[in-house]
This record gives sequence, C-alpha cells and structure tokens, in this order.
Amino acid sequence: MRIALAQIDVFFENKEKTKNKCLEFIEEAKKNEVDLIVFPEMTLTGFSMNVVKIGEKSFDTVEWFKKMSLEFDICSGFGFVEAYHDGKGKNNFSITSFSGNEILRYTKIHPFSYAGEDKYYSSGNTIKYCNIKEFTLSTFICYDLRFPEIFLEASRKAECIVVIANWPHERIGQWETLLKARAVETQSYIAAVNRVGTGEKIYYSGCSMIVSPYGETIISESINEKLLIADLNLNVVKECRDKFRYKKDRREKLYCEFFMKR
Repeated sequence: MRIALAQIDVFFENKEKTKNKCLEFIEEAKKNEVDLIVFPEMTLTGFSMNVVKIGEKSFDTVEWFKKMSLEFDICSGFGFVEAYHDGKGKNNFSITSFSGNEILRYTKIHPFSYAGEDKYYSSGNTIKYCNIKEFTLSTFICYDLRFPEIFLEASRKAECIVVIANWPHERIGQWETLLKARAVETQSYIAAVNRVGTGEKIYYSGCSMIVSPYGETIISESINEKLLIADLNLNVVKECRDKFRYKKDRREKLYCEFFMKR
C-alpha cells in the first residue's frame, strides 16, 4: 500500500479555502499513484472549540472527500467536527474509499482535557477498522497517542495505525517519542500526520512521520508543507511479529487485576 501524509497549513475555520489546498495535495498524490492520502485533525478548519460554527449535521466535509476519492480514484483520510449531539460535538476521523464510499468513521476516544476539549466534545467509545489493499487499518486522533492500551488493542487486527493531529510544537519531542513507542509496542506501521503553521496563536511544526514496526523512521518532515509518500509492506509486519513474539508473554488477566484495584 502506498500512503501519503499531507502535512499542510490550514486556513483557520475557513473550509472553502482549505479545500483548495487539499485538492492540490490530492492531485499530487494521484500523480504519484498513492492509494491513501491522509490529512491532519479537523482538516478543513484547524483545531477549534467553536462547534456551533464548524460542526456539521449534513456532513459536507465527508461528502466533499467522497467526491474527491471517486474522482481521483484514491482513498482519503481526514478529520471533521460533527455537530452537537447530547450537548457536545464529535471530533471525527473518516476514511473514504476508491469508489467514494465512507468506509470508516472514528470518534476521538480521549478529548484533550488539558485544553478543555472535553467541555465541547464528547468521547468516542469504539476502535474502528477498515481495509485498504492488503492492509487492515485502525485510526486515532492526536491526544489518543498518549494511551498505549488502545493502540495495543487495535493491533490485534490492524497492521497499520493512522494518527491525525494538531500537535503543538512545544510538545513535539514527545510526539516523536510516542509515535516510535507505539510502533514498537504494537509491531505495526504508525502513519501520523500533523499540521504546520499557526492557528489561534499556537505554532505547529509538523514532524509528520511514518514509523516501521521496528520503530525505525521511514520518512518524516518538519516545518514545511509537504506530501510525504511511502510504500508499506505487509510482509514486514508479519516478519516482525513472527520474529519477536513478545505479545505471547503478556499477562492480560494480571493487568486487568491491577486496573480493577484502582
């Protein structure tokens, strides 16, 4: 599977202008025979708490990417905000297929409480999966990266875990460390795309990257807008998992007992 990470700057809360930029990256990805192109969290708006303004009931962002996927014969991964549900919005990550169908919609399990995201967005409760080419993929969003348990669970089925984010520069060292840790722990490819530029006085330096199941950086880029392209090989995942079968030594029942004692 050939995957591309679209590390872009975003026009804050301006969906139409950001669509034009996304289209340019989709066109470039198509020229490079990419199977899946992935954009950052809240793709068309940047990270915003203004659910009233950017939240969608008719899922216009999904419909636009469905159209792009069908027109360019490419799968697309992107983030958008679903309008109020039970008083809060949903921070979602969707993937559309070559044929223009939505094949995955994931809601962020861990809203970023440190910044008050949990006051405006409800938590998801489900890990989602889809198939593209020979790979099974799972998806997470930004702050989810700090919770290894959900990545380990996802790796029971998925060989590639995709993360979309608006991760600030001031914590970018942690981002890089956590991505490699998640790859090693899950013995999976980790494909993570972050935005660049400034939004609401927060600076984002990208550092999007694809990490192998061995924890090796395959490709990465900081600061600049760029389309990062890499070919993923399912045999590498199988080889890694067959060679070092550490998961058979995990003591799941014991770990559950530890958690239950809290």
